[in-house]
Amino acid sequence: MSGIGKQFPGVRALDDMQLEVRAGEVHAIVGENGAGKSTLMHILAGVYRPDAGQINFAGRRDISIFDEQEAQRLGIAIVYQERSLFDSLTVAENIFAGRQPVSFAGWIDRRTMEQGARRLLNQVGLDVHPATPLSELSSAQQQLVEIAKALSLDARLIIFDEPTAALTETETHTLFGVIRSLRAAGKAVIYISHRLEEIFAIADRVTVLKDGRWQGTIPAREATPQELVRRMVGRELAAIGRTKPFANDGTRNVPTTMGGTRNVPATLDVQGLTDLPPGKAKGARLRDVSLQVRAGEIIALAGLAGAGRTETALAIFGARPFASGHIAVAGRFAQIRNVPDAIAAGIGYLPEDRKEAGLFLDMSIAHNMAAAGLPRFGKIVTSRYVVEQAAEDYRRRLRIACQSVRQPVRSLSGGNQQKVLLAKWLLVEPRVLIVDEPTRGVDVGGKAEVHRLLIELAERGTAVLVISSDLPEVLTIADRVVVMAQGRIAGELSRAEATEEQIVHLASGTSAGNHA
Repeated sequence: MSGIGKQFPGVRALDDMQLEVRAGEVHAIVGENGAGKSTLMHILAGVYRPDAGQINFAGRRDISIFDEQEAQRLGIAIVYQERSLFDSLTVAENIFAGRQPVSFAGWIDRRTMEQGARRLLNQVGLDVHPATPLSELSSAQQQLVEIAKALSLDARLIIFDEPTAALTETETHTLFGVIRSLRAAGKAVIYISHRLEEIFAIADRVTVLKDGRWQGTIPAREATPQELVRRMVGRELAAIGRTKPFANDGTRNVPTTMGGTRNVPATLDVQGLTDLPPGKAKGARLRDVSLQVRAGEIIALAGLAGAGRTETALAIFGARPFASGHIAVAGRFAQIRNVPDAIAAGIGYLPEDRKEAGLFLDMSIAHNMAAAGLPRFGKIVTSRYVVEQAAEDYRRRLRIACQSVRQPVRSLSGGNQQKVLLAKWLLVEPRVLIVDEPTRGVDVGGKAEVHRLLIELAERGTAVLVISSDLPEVLTIADRVVVMAQGRIAGELSRAEATEEQIVHLASGTSAGNHA
């Protein structure tokens, strides 16, 4: 790809972009959210047409990729960051959508289709029946189905756009094995990720993008994380960490207005949370879940996929019924029957799936940010000016890449949408903020900003509960780590005790020590 340009209304997404990918290599593309990575891949996959430039592919010069079907005919497949599957179809039907094998009589040959799907599922390490409806799978499992769908095309070039965002460490290891086998078979692989440790683990060469322009292509073995970050963001990133961490016992002495200090009680106190009987609750079943988060404390809820972390968050936020247990906020029992009850009690929740559960995609950035705290912008009539001023403040603080806070949130990249969702709750400043995978799909610069803001919230007295599969993130910001496994609390680690190895041991049930 050379001289590629792409203009959207008010935004120049790509400017004289170039990219060279060789057969038998894994070529990583890195850059901040809004740098143009997805736009460039969408052009290569036939979703967008470029305004300028030339594409040469597999010996053919100056080709035109009119649509996604043409890209697939050429041998180009893409695994999208935002899944392109259908909940109402089975796993096998999703993998072979539009390409189902047919019998001599013209009917869909389901047996052959499911046999082919099973081979692909085994390849990506997903143990589900091909006839399972997609709606019954977790986000991580659906991402593996997306990868299996791309592999089914037997393409010359396969594009992976943030493929591990929803995957566990074990699933990521399996995916890397698949990618290495593709490279060994002479396939070309483009790999997009904000996780630099993955880039150095899997890539042969790295291309850096910034503001829609090419910043250089370098061999991965010759690069350093610091160099990549500097090219991506144009500056050095300061280290993020707690300046006032809690002590190992989970308490902190907080200054009082009269001088001296006071011990901070639990702001969120969850006791004995137990789920509904089997068959009446989707996902992992919760069993006697108890945890506490104090004002000014950041607690990380860690565990493998399906451990019950998100189910716990949904129960606390009133979005999932439970059979027994109680929740107290700031020392007072909170009868949480639904989401409005939770918000009234002072609980905020940033969901894992921003598009399905967190954002109004066709509304403006400003109105999305204001959605959880409308009364503060006017009791009868909402002040558009006040809403947009507040939104503009958070746009600058979170470095959200947009032309205006009036534009639809749908027009933003995935990482910038995540920042808008976080800003919605930062603006409200709840007593308790639960954030489920807060930096999924967010670039390294944006991730540092999110961490800084969560730390600022905690240091202003908010109790923060973070659900994260990113263990370096957990170890960076958490005062304590509570680990879940099979719907139960498997153990708890102080900041001093917590290591990636200890967390994985507890999450997998292999720890010999007793940390509960």
